[in-house]
Amino acid sequence: MILSRRNLLAGVGAGTALGLAGFPILAASAAQLKAIGIQLYTVRDIFEKDPVGTLEKIARIGYREVEYGGGGYDAMDHALLRKTMDRLGLRSPSVHIGYDALLQKFDQSVAMAKTLGADTVVLPYMTDEHRTEAGWQAALPNFNRFAADLKKVGLSFAYHNHDFEFTAKPGGVSLFDRFLRETDPALVKVELDLYWAIFAGENPAALIDRLAGRLYAYHVKDMRADRSMAAVGQGTIDFASLFRLKGSTGVQHFYVENDRAPAPYLPDITTSFHTLHALRF
Repeated sequence: MILSRRNLLAGVGAGTALGLAGFPILAASAAQLKAIGIQLYTVRDIFEKDPVGTLEKIARIGYREVEYGGGGYDAMDHALLRKTMDRLGLRSPSVHIGYDALLQKFDQSVAMAKTLGADTVVLPYMTDEHRTEAGWQAALPNFNRFAADLKKVGLSFAYHNHDFEFTAKPGGVSLFDRFLRETDPALVKVELDLYWAIFAGENPAALIDRLAGRLYAYHVKDMRADRSMAAVGQGTIDFASLFRLKGSTGVQHFYVENDRAPAPYLPDITTSFHTLHALRF
């Protein structure tokens, strides 16, 4: 079933839990979709030019959480960003920080995350040199070390997937399977990008159930029939049923993201916000 604003709003307007596939969505057994967030990489072009103005526009749409990533945010005035968020009623539960920065600028990365008010650091991407069997095996111990060191200073750690973790299978074992096997499940959580997992050919329901207990957040962007990215509600992914799964119970944050959102960006993220807002329970 395609997620649409019409069928979502009809369910909400009926005053009952939204039901799909014959099941009611029960708050006790599903993810708690409360505050809706956005990954700022979606609006990186306008954010880099006018970070304060972009945050103001995002808050006016109704977003209450932002996740920093891209747009040159790491070189900005983080105290000013935090002051702006406080004024607008925004918070940043997590920030994306690259592998090299965590290796080489750990203390500065921690200071930045804390200034922005984050409680979780997310590793967003691994470059080509890490995608071989040897490169990945060398990197995974650092994932565990990042998580342990962050815990010491009061922060949590998660890894954000793309498609290559599932499709690259050196020695016949996917990088994602190696990641799950060789990182500490108590410390290394997963920020699951649903679009990229589906793009890689994964069954999202089976994957969510498999990751139960390790899921920190979802990146929420839709997929058209031609597999291109779309605003939430303009594609084919049935987010409502995925959020209803038992494995989604521990998901804390829902970040709208569209790597390829068309300029001027605001209509795209507004559509995604209203679609997700109709799913709140």
